[in-house]
This record gives sequence, structure tokens and C-alpha cells, in this order.
Amino acid sequence: MSLFRKSTPAKSVVFAVNYDDARTAYMWIDNPSKANDNRAVDLIARAQQEKGFLPEGTITTIRRVR
Repeated sequence: MSLFRKSTPAKSVVFAVNYDDARTAYMWIDNPSKANDNRAVDLIARAQQEKGFLPEGTITTIRRVR
């Protein structure tokens, strides 16, 4: 019997969305293949901002957190 468990890979990827007024919001993407494409992540962030899931404002950077 092993005392250590193998960790399961994360099913979602977390991004920190930074704004020009020093605010930070967090965004989750459930599809890891889209999370590897920077352009797709940018488009997803803009779409979520239009839907109201992310706050309004000018997005300066999007950085992968986990």
C-alpha cells in the first residue's frame, strides 16, 4: 500500500487578467488545448468581458497562473 497518491492533472487552467488601472480578475478555461494558444485565450477573455463575466476596462496582460 502506498501512502502517496498520484495527483490528477488539472482539468481547467486559471489565468490572471490585469487591467490598466491595476485591477486583477481571474478567468478559468476548461479546455486545456485552447489554454495553450495565446490568441484563443485573448479572444476568450474579450468574449467573457462582453458577457459580463470579467469586469469592464482595458486589459493589459493575461498571464497563466495554474
